[in-house]
Amino acid sequence: MRIWYTLLLLCVPSLVLASAGDRAENYRNCVSKCESRVCKDNWNAWADTVPLPMRLTRWTCSDDCKYGCMHAITDHAEQNALPVEQYHGKWPFWRLAGMQEPASVAFSLLNLLAHYRGLRRIQRNIPQNHPMKGYYRRFAFVSMNAWAWSSVFHTRDLPTTEKMDYFSAALAILYALYYTVVRLFHLYKSEAGGYEVRRSSSLPYIVWSCLCSFAYLVHVSYLSLLPRFDYTYNIAFNLTAGMIHNLLWLAYSLPSSVLLLRRFPHRPRSYRPPYASSTALFVMLTIFATSLELFDFPPWGRIIDAHSLWHLSTVPIAIFWYEFLISDALDAGWKVEKS
Repeated sequence: MRIWYTLLLLCVPSLVLASAGDRAENYRNCVSKCESRVCKDNWNAWADTVPLPMRLTRWTCSDDCKYGCMHAITDHAEQNALPVEQYHGKWPFWRLAGMQEPASVAFSLLNLLAHYRGLRRIQRNIPQNHPMKGYYRRFAFVSMNAWAWSSVFHTRDLPTTEKMDYFSAALAILYALYYTVVRLFHLYKSEAGGYEVRRSSSLPYIVWSCLCSFAYLVHVSYLSLLPRFDYTYNIAFNLTAGMIHNLLWLAYSLPSSVLLLRRFPHRPRSYRPPYASSTALFVMLTIFATSLELFDFPPWGRIIDAHSLWHLSTVPIAIFWYEFLISDALDAGWKVEKS
């Protein structure tokens, strides 16, 4: 079928200009001609040649035309030293087994495995009666869910997979902020074994839990009920929650002379564990990884782009963060000192 796209492109006299790829006249003409000649006049022939992975990932004839025209125009651009354009908000990627962005899929799955590994380490290393163990386990689960949907979304960018990816990511970010406030302001519930004595039914805990639940429900409802998905608001919501989360952990890392937080319930405010600086390192690494999104570039070999590199960079960060959570949970400051 590739020859169809090349022939159709040659039938279009206009060149690729600086406008977005899917708005360019040559792309629209190429897709229109392909849909007419292939999807209408030769649909049965097309359907007979579609491999099983493309059927499973719900590629339509029209989608295939867009894919073929996008790469034919990109070939023409590269051969003539013209800029490579984005199409429908995405760079041109080579698909693999029906996956639109195979590198991002692979790196999303690596993140899922990193959080699964973190979950298993939490299960093995943190005592069962530790007041934060349940929160860290739920964080691992919501993070695994987010990366699972990320892999699905990068496999096929459809309205449903897009929303599930964004909603799952927002849940993971908001839950990270939720457990951070619970941990740093000691709102967790009482457990046996000499740990903190505050109860989960205390008013601050209830208010904070309700506030986070309400914020997430409003967030999802707002984005679901709008006629068009509000990408700007979605980014602002996630960035705000993420920045507050990072600032709180930066406060954890400050020198012992800065008495902003009581890091542990049974130690003075000046008590600072030796690994506290790792939270500042985590924030710096997270900012660096996120900055990859700001330096977007056409994908190398139509496989690796800045977004996929961002996904790759978060794998070691996740492993590093679980190491910190476990070290923090095992600190002697959680235990009541016996006189």
